Amino acid sequence: MAAGFRSKPGLLSSRTVLYRALNRNLPPGRVLVHRESSSSTADSDLSEKFCLDLVRTRDYDGFVSSLLLPEEARRSSLALRAFNVELAQVKDSVSQKTIGLMRMQFWKAAIEDIYRDDPPKQPVSAELWRAVRKHYLTKRWMLRIITEREKDLDDRAYRNLQELETYSENTQSSLIYLLLESLGVKNVHADHAASHIGKAQGIVTCLRATPYHSSRRKVYLPMDVCMLHGASQEDFIRCSREQNVRDVVYDIASQAHVHLQHARSFSPNVPAAATPAFFQTVVLEDYLQRVRRADFDVFNPSLQKRNPLIPFQLYLRSWKNTY
Repeated sequence: MAAGFRSKPGLLSSRTVLYRALNRNLPPGRVLVHRESSSSTADSDLSEKFCLDLVRTRDYDGFVSSLLLPEEARRSSLALRAFNVELAQVKDSVSQKTIGLMRMQFWKAAIEDIYRDDPPKQPVSAELWRAVRKHYLTKRWMLRIITEREKDLDDRAYRNLQELETYSENTQSSLIYLLLESLGVKNVHADHAASHIGKAQGIVTCLRATPYHSSRRKVYLPMDVCMLHGASQEDFIRCSREQNVRDVVYDIASQAHVHLQHARSFSPNVPAAATPAFFQTVVLEDYLQRVRRADFDVFNPSLQKRNPLIPFQLYLRSWKNTY
């Protein structure tokens, strides 16, 4: 057994990082990364901790996935995920679209300043600046995420499944492209896989958030699928568990599954170095399996609970280095 562990370089380090960060709330960088001096890194430590805490609180699955990335990409991954969280929470945290647009404008300006080597004095911006300098991240992907999140402030349901997929590609897939860059991967097969995984991620996120949105009398599920099965927005607002509502969930979940299958079809040609960017497939697969066991009842209480085995499953997948 010991020999088996030694055959996997960095595995014990990843295991230690995961254990300590999950159970002792220590930032992973504090475990493995050597600091030059406390005086020169005080602000850097604070911004790093801010991003880590933000992702752990608002994107726990992404947080655990980031801990299993190689050391050189781990901190940048948390910065990118913190950036994504900052944008994602704008829609639910503002009472007026105008205020949301102002926040998006701040982030557009912040990205421009980051690439001018003059980041705003804001924790996430500081960490993004560090990631950009280290990995030469593509500005286009960051601006595309902001632009798509900005469009989403219109607060309406997706007209069709293709519109949800486009939104997912421009947000979730763009984030994965940036993660691939932080891993030093430039490969067309990895990009194709990332595109499909991002679409699956966006679709699953839409399904997972349905009970929360319904409690606020909002429905964002694709209208064409709802109309096909005769399910109204009111059906979802009152948390109906009728067959037509389940049929809507089945169709949408099936499309997410198709994207996962497409992503895995590229695996023979995807470089091993790219695989850590795709560990989120564990979380997506887990939800799709659980919603199937619940007979596609998206309001089933079992789906509102986090699977406590996810960290272990992620670690196992990282050990196998597969997605």
